[in-house]
Amino acid sequence: MAAKPKRPDENEAEALAAELEARFGAGSPQAIVAAAVEHFGTGGIAAVSSFGADSAVLLDMVGVVDRAVPVLFLDTGKHFGETLEYRDLLVADLGLSDLRIVHPLPAALAAHDPDGILHKTDTDACCDVRKVEPMARAVEPFAAWFTGRKRFQASTRAALPAFEAVGPRIRVNPLASWTGADIAGYLRARNLRENPLVAYGYLSIGCFPCTQPVKPGEDARSGRWAGQGKTECGIHLGGLEQTLAGASPANA
Repeated sequence: MAAKPKRPDENEAEALAAELEARFGAGSPQAIVAAAVEHFGTGGIAAVSSFGADSAVLLDMVGVVDRAVPVLFLDTGKHFGETLEYRDLLVADLGLSDLRIVHPLPAALAAHDPDGILHKTDTDACCDVRKVEPMARAVEPFAAWFTGRKRFQASTRAALPAFEAVGPRIRVNPLASWTGADIAGYLRARNLRENPLVAYGYLSIGCFPCTQPVKPGEDARSGRWAGQGKTECGIHLGGLEQTLAGASPANA
């Protein structure tokens, strides 16, 4: 496997993302995963997973290439118990050897959400404390990370590339072009364990206060922050990009 390259600066990251997209973006998800691990090295790339409805697909693909790729899980303190149990079972199923659990900063919770009910009055602020800042800390040591985002999930993801720059780092979306049928087919073909909440209509699974089952005919993410204009928690949007762009990229 290739040695982990020097992490690019922000301008170099844009050029690198474009280069990788041109070379590998039209390939299969498996080929994109393999190319990314080969380029960045096991210690240079991580997989961020919510252990949600179809997280097993990306994690399985990563595990086939290298089970030692770090897997980052943001424990917001608001997950369903089923998700936490599923996380541990799936990691064991796939033989993933480097699960890293990241928590919100206790001081930030004490300052902004001491009663644990910030989600009732300001979901953006809650996500900032429990997801965006922990996510920035989680990926800071890496040159790149995998996500399981897909274009069909929401209009905000319709033009999602396989490789994109986020500050001085690269975000890799191997499943961007896959459909719901592709995901379901892979889960069946590989006989992968599914988050038990899917059986109850939870097709996109986040924190329990802000997630509900999807109604027939609605898109998979309609159960997240239902009744609000909010469609993303923020870890894939500008707040994280600004945080990472301001981070000092250590060369490794």
